[in-house]
Amino acid sequence: MGTNYSLNKNLGFLERRFEAKFEQDFERVYHVSAYDNPSMPVITNEEPDGFSFFNWGLIPPWVGDEEQARDIRIKTVNARSDTIFEKSSFRVPIRKRRCLVVMDGYFEWREVNGKTYPYYIKMKDNDAFAVAGIWDEWSDKKNKKKLRTYSVISIDANPFIKKVNNKKKRMPVILPKKDERKWIQSNIGEERIKLLLKTYEGKDLEAYPVRRLITKGGTDSNVPEVLEKYDYDGLRSLDKEEKNQRDFKQSTLLRRT
Repeated sequence: MGTNYSLNKNLGFLERRFEAKFEQDFERVYHVSAYDNPSMPVITNEEPDGFSFFNWGLIPPWVGDEEQARDIRIKTVNARSDTIFEKSSFRVPIRKRRCLVVMDGYFEWREVNGKTYPYYIKMKDNDAFAVAGIWDEWSDKKNKKKLRTYSVISIDANPFIKKVNNKKKRMPVILPKKDERKWIQSNIGEERIKLLLKTYEGKDLEAYPVRRLITKGGTDSNVPEVLEKYDYDGLRSLDKEEKNQRDFKQSTLLRRT
């Protein structure tokens, strides 16, 4: 899972889709980066009927000061599903503090011939979806304020996403609709939690290349154009790339026979 996603849906749509209410205004987000420490809507096990706004990049309660908090939150943007129960930053929240991270698409990088290209990944029907997350609360003793933060859980990618994120081969833990509310039940044990941490195998995802706006410093990337498909010279589509790989394998087999 990367460090960029979108939530390009209005407040009313999100309330209906996730059966939760907003207590404050929300504007569409075309692109958000974890490195900007954004405040984004999540649904937690403690407040399952409403959207809460938490900062992306989990800060554990044992962190001492603001400088240490800044350092650690960059490292806790994502939490790997295979180590989440052991890591000191995550082992308590995965058992006690889970949340739904709401989005309608996310960005990943595809590497081709030594170059990387940004891709946008979303549902074919443009629906929003929930990703498994964890959250925690940190008390800043100096400023006497409390900050709630979250991490997005990642897992090995499915075959389709591996063609996009073809270097790290990771993806977020996208929860099927039937599992969304299960994830934020407070009274489930470790074994049931682990059963929910699985690779999303749905055939309803699509991906296409987009402009490099998400990496251009000094440029506002929170604009509709960041989600528009963009054709790069010489970049084969995922379908053509797959066909070429099949043809290559077939020709290799024929040469061996």
